[in-house]
Amino acid sequence: MSGLAIVTGASAGLGDGFAVELAKRGQPLLLVARRAERLDALAEKLRAAHGIEVTTLAADLGAEGGAAQVIARIGGRPVATLVNNAGSGLRGAFAEIDGPAQSAMVRLNCVALMELCHGVLPGMIAAKAGGILNIASTAAFQPGPWMAVYYATKAFVLSFSEALHEEVKDQGVKVAALCPGPTRTEFADAAGMGESALFKYMGSEAGSVVRDGLAALDANRAVKISGVANALMAESIRLTPRGVARRLAGSLQKSRS
Repeated sequence: MSGLAIVTGASAGLGDGFAVELAKRGQPLLLVARRAERLDALAEKLRAAHGIEVTTLAADLGAEGGAAQVIARIGGRPVATLVNNAGSGLRGAFAEIDGPAQSAMVRLNCVALMELCHGVLPGMIAAKAGGILNIASTAAFQPGPWMAVYYATKAFVLSFSEALHEEVKDQGVKVAALCPGPTRTEFADAAGMGESALFKYMGSEAGSVVRDGLAALDANRAVKISGVANALMAESIRLTPRGVARRLAGSLQKSRS
């Protein structure tokens, strides 16, 4: 499709990977993240490698009005693909983590994602074409004590994406939720988990997660859990009593504190 592809959180990790893969498809790109220098460097690389249009927007989607900046930049241009990749996580006891920082995490992980979907969907429905890929997590499948708000935001992303998939699947629009497990990106370090054994020895490579996500969107698969071990774990949670699931998740997160 000739419409614009938008990637949020594009300055590193999965976002960088999604931008590269979409550039290979020849789609014009709008890359969004907070770090302007990184965005500009990536944009220059993609223009040189693929001869495509790449624009950037340095915006904090965790701040009030962040998503509105993206919609304003689009300016009514048709959007073919939206990858809602931007997200953050904080680890520790809920009562001890900075309150405004947790509110910003909810705005970034949930509110901005929802607002961006709402901003592009009418155009996609009118064109009977387009796709939205929302990045959730295997954290979406159970409560996560000691990462309570992060786990809850990802449960929102998963539920919202599945509902949206059902609403628009007969209107030519694709919606998929990608649920990675631990992935070796800057996110782990920012969330204070980069040195954990889980990320060091069991983390997935970002490239495989990106490919899984785009393949799921192409196939209009409502939910894709990236990685066989992650899929088995997530499916087993469905059969596990909730009390057991939350205690297991809580013990894992608390041991990292």
